[in-house]
Amino acid sequence: MGPASADPDEPGVDDIDEVSQRVDDLWHEAEQAQERHHDAKIVLKDLRRELRGLRTDQETQAEQVDGAQAQVEDSIVSQYTGSAGVGTVGELAVSDDPGAFLSDLSTMTAWNEVQDDLFDDYSTALAALGLRETATADRADELVAVEERLREEKETVEEKAAEAQDILDDLEAEERAQLEAAAAEGTASPAEVPASVPASGRAQAAVDYALAQVGDAYVYGASGPDAFDCSGLTSMAWAQAGVALPRSSGAQMAGGGTPVSMSDLQPGDLVFYYSPVSHVALYIGGGQIVHAANPGTGVAVAGVTSMPVSGAVRPG
Repeated sequence: MGPASADPDEPGVDDIDEVSQRVDDLWHEAEQAQERHHDAKIVLKDLRRELRGLRTDQETQAEQVDGAQAQVEDSIVSQYTGSAGVGTVGELAVSDDPGAFLSDLSTMTAWNEVQDDLFDDYSTALAALGLRETATADRADELVAVEERLREEKETVEEKAAEAQDILDDLEAEERAQLEAAAAEGTASPAEVPASVPASGRAQAAVDYALAQVGDAYVYGASGPDAFDCSGLTSMAWAQAGVALPRSSGAQMAGGGTPVSMSDLQPGDLVFYYSPVSHVALYIGGGQIVHAANPGTGVAVAGVTSMPVSGAVRPG
């Protein structure tokens, strides 16, 4: 039997355990990238909202600078010419550049005769505008960087998933059956999946929804109705209970509820896996979880310790 691909580092398909592990690793790497992609989308949404606010603040501040400059100009013109229509006062030119105007004003030999509060108001407003312009530019740069990260993570998901699929496509029917059997180890058979699980309060709706999806496909980035990734399943399950969860496993662990110990788990709690967190499941009691596992398994019931646990939270 030849190798699973042309890459000499790939395991041969005669060793189904190595092939299975390689496929699982690629699926997990794709899932990690997908969860990072979800995180980046959350950051991007916040950045866009913040940038809109900064631009609004900048426009408001610019208007305040214009108003303060006009007051200073009017005061100078009134003091030194008695006419509001003059465009130049001594060496001070009425400038369209606020910074240049401030510089000219501060070097005038008679500037101290201008009302102090007007000068202070203008210089303070101009400094505040500079800060807002800098903040706006910084956020715009951050937004571009996050958009690039989104593209890179999406490419990683596609590359890893395609690499895993190439390995699977090279398998013969018997070997594929062996691989599927290996992937099914540790997951409950359809006959073993409970039809319902008693849960407390709003968690009942989340548990019922998640159990109803067992057998659905795993698709990176999906959140229903017929396919899910891990955080897509948990966010949609708790949405049925009126609880909005962030759209990534890491964000769900950080802000999805109250941390609970593994010994205190109740049906509906979220259990997180790996470090850094890249997978999430919904606990259904009896030492079991329901989760969108991977493209080979789909949505399934498995043991709560079937993967390295990193923590748990209770939404609601």
